[in-house]
Amino acid sequence: MEQGLTSLRGATRGTFPGVRAGMLETDLLRALDRREIEVLFQPQFACTSGAVVGAEALARWQHPSLGEIGARDLFAIAERAALVAPLSRHVVARALEDAATWPDNLTLSLNITPEELGDPRFAHDFAALIGQSQIAPHRLMLEITEDLLLRNLKQAAAALGALRKLGFRTALDDFGAGFCNFRYLRELPLDALKLDKAMVEGVPGDPTALAVFRAIVALGKALGLAIYAEGIETEIQRAAITAEGCDYWQGYLRARPMPSHSVIALARTARGMGHG
Repeated sequence: MEQGLTSLRGATRGTFPGVRAGMLETDLLRALDRREIEVLFQPQFACTSGAVVGAEALARWQHPSLGEIGARDLFAIAERAALVAPLSRHVVARALEDAATWPDNLTLSLNITPEELGDPRFAHDFAALIGQSQIAPHRLMLEITEDLLLRNLKQAAAALGALRKLGFRTALDDFGAGFCNFRYLRELPLDALKLDKAMVEGVPGDPTALAVFRAIVALGKALGLAIYAEGIETEIQRAAITAEGCDYWQGYLRARPMPSHSVIALARTARGMGHG
């Protein structure tokens, strides 16, 4: 999950200096009713060919006075207002609606919240929601983060297992941003490992950073996982992760989050160009 930034954010996520408590929560409820929460897509590229293989859905809120509020702050506000479930449903529904127009070879990555994964009915309800869309389950990658898993690993494993049986793919997101708990790799039914930007900082110039990156990629490969690298910003980084066996990447080197129609246009021009 890559974060949209705003320079006005306070020290606590989802807070803004000078904005009274409760105002943002009220504004968010109105924004949901008015469909003002937009969904942008961060394209993902194949390391070896440069082809666009899919995109990650990211929520953005263009607040009338504060400007753009990114996904992490947005969901922090929603959590305080007990609106996480409605917000998540809104984002998923809009993402599915947009991605229904994509070519069948493009995948869609969706971030799953702790509240959702902790609900025993989540797998059933999510499958029902996807069943109403135009997207086949195998084209969806469900991304979960380490902080989510700390709450209830057993429930998370059960929900992900049920979804994988239905054809959905699963990924451990932001790996390296937290504790890098390798227990998750052993106990969770995963298809992919997404390495946080922190894992590629210093690669390839810093020998220690490169050694750590190389070891994590080798571990993921030994477990049969596809490896994604997030936050790629330079051509040197892209070339280095490709040389180390990384499969896919996303980052500002090639594309910032964009509307759905721009993903389609980029996929047409970037396929098979031999670079990221």
